[in-house]
Order: sequence, then structure tokens, then C-alpha cells
Amino acid sequence: MAQSAYSLSSTVKVNNGSSIPLIQLGVYMVSGQETMNHAVHTALGAGYRGIDSAEWYQNEREVGRAVRSFLSSPDNKASLRREDIEFTTKLKSNISYSATRKSIKRSIEESGLGYIDLYLLHSPYGGKSKRLECWRAVEDAIGEGEIKIGGVSNFGIKHLEELLASTPRVTPAVNQVEIHPFNTQSKLSKFCQKKGIVVQAWGPLVRGMRMEHHTISSLAKKYTCSPAQLLIRWSLQHGYVPLPKSVTPHRIIENGQVHDVEIEAFDMEKLDALDEHLVTDWDPTNTD
Repeated sequence: MAQSAYSLSSTVKVNNGSSIPLIQLGVYMVSGQETMNHAVHTALGAGYRGIDSAEWYQNEREVGRAVRSFLSSPDNKASLRREDIEFTTKLKSNISYSATRKSIKRSIEESGLGYIDLYLLHSPYGGKSKRLECWRAVEDAIGEGEIKIGGVSNFGIKHLEELLASTPRVTPAVNQVEIHPFNTQSKLSKFCQKKGIVVQAWGPLVRGMRMEHHTISSLAKKYTCSPAQLLIRWSLQHGYVPLPKSVTPHRIIENGQVHDVEIEAFDMEKLDALDEHLVTDWDPTNTD
């Protein structure tokens, strides 16, 4: 894919042969049905095709209702169907095989979307045996058709090596971690890409904490784009799937309009050099 081709209609193929949207809407901390409806309707109307939720976010029901209301509304000018939209959610805690199977069924019921497109173990917490046990539950749920694609989130290299060494029936398709120029996670991302695991970047906008940084503002001015668009494009040019979160309509739309932004190689290096391992929320990638 040419760099200039990045858009909301772009997809990336994962290791089970399926494809996922290249830019998706994050809904972390989004609450209230009306707020969710505005965000999801705006995103889907603008061309987004993926919504990233989690059991922990406590908004799976709101996401599902917003998606279903969009599909039956006049806003659905592209005549989208359920299968055109990727719904991602995540397991809250690695407790046991049975608890994971129950959580998966509960998430499907909460969302009302019939199945989960991408399901992730939200963290590596719980220890090796619990991680592997919960992953087996994900594999079985895939076999039952409850989940289309399985993956992990916030897993470090050690956790991924353990999982891969267990000869799983299903190899995780994605690892969703905090990645942006101020926390590049270069070793982890290179490991994932070498193993054919797609990196999804949560917090790609640094939670707004570095929008006025000199390098960000000067390069945004150079490329005639917003700081958010610059950060999203940085993720894309590294081969990541960014999950920008916003509930503001014009920002949701703007965040998806990055096809005309193409960061030159030496400016990508400038952005990479900003790494300070800034953790904006949590980082369990080194946990036991």
C-alpha cells in the first residue's frame, strides 16, 4: 500500500486471513448513550469502520446500541450492514477458562451485535498459567463462531513468547499497546511485526498531553495538518493501526483525513527521537 493511500477505507490483513480497518475509533471513557450515539454516528458516517471498546470501559451496551441505531438511520448513506463494521472488545480480567467464556457471551449479549469481530485479553495480569488458560477460552470461542479474530493487549515480548511457545491453535492476530512518538515501544513493535502480529496503537494522540510540543506543532505547521493528524500519520507510516479517541464531531472527522499528509523520512526520525517512554495511563508489559 502506498503511503498516500492511507484512509478510512484502508484495511490491513491479519494472520488468519481476515482484514481489519486501518484507522478505528477508540471509545475509552466514553459514557452516556447520547454521547456515544453522536460519536459513533459521526465516525461511521465519515467512513470509520471499526469501534474499539472493552468490558472494562463499561460501554459495550452503548456501543452496540449506537451501531444498531446508525445502521437503521438516514445517516447510513453507504447502506452499511453489521458485517461491514468491526466491533472490538476486551476481557477485563484473566481469571479462568470458564470466566472468560462467560465474559465473551456477556459482551455479545451486552452489545447486541451477535458476535465479536476482534476480542483481546486486555492485559497480561494473572500470571502465565491464567493467560494461557484464558487464551484457550478465546480459541474455543473462535471455534464456536462467537469471535472472528483473537488478540491480546498490553502484552510484552515475554508474554508473547510464552503464548507462542505454547503452540496455540490460534496465533494472536494483534497486540494493542500504547504507542506514539513519546513512547515508541520500538523493541516490542518490531518483535510483533516480525511474528506477523499487527500492532494496534492505543493512545496515539498521547491523551492530548503533547499537542503543543515544539516538534509536534512545527511539523504540523509544515505539513499543513493538525497535531492529531500528524500523530495518526506517524502511526500509520510505522505500520500500526491507530485508535484515536474523540467525542467531538469535527475532530473525529479530521482525525480520519490523513491521506494528504505524508511525513518525510527525516521528519519521522525527528518524531521517533521524541521517545521518553511516556506512560499516559498504565503499562503492564513488564509484569510477571
